[in-house]
Amino acid sequence: MEKILFTLLLLTLITLILNLPFGYLRSMAKRFSPKWFIYIHIPIPFVVLMRIWLGFSYNAIPVLLIGAMTGQLLGGYLPLLNICRDRNKAKQLL
Repeated sequence: MEKILFTLLLLTLITLILNLPFGYLRSMAKRFSPKWFIYIHIPIPFVVLMRIWLGFSYNAIPVLLIGAMTGQLLGGYLPLLNICRDRNKAKQLL
């Protein structure tokens, strides 16, 4: 049981890390454009393949979905962090 939970946690972490760069790219694309949809959906086949390869059933999908959404959101915040590091640009935003 502990091995399964550890593996699921590891897979969720990999899913989160895999989605970080795509969330970054998604945040730079125009909303609802083809690029925007592509950046959201590119990591999905890789996550599905890892889930099947590790032997998880459909019950693991909600946990992996949370990891993917978190990765997309955190990746989307990366450009904001870069802007806020430059104090002049940060003052312009305020």
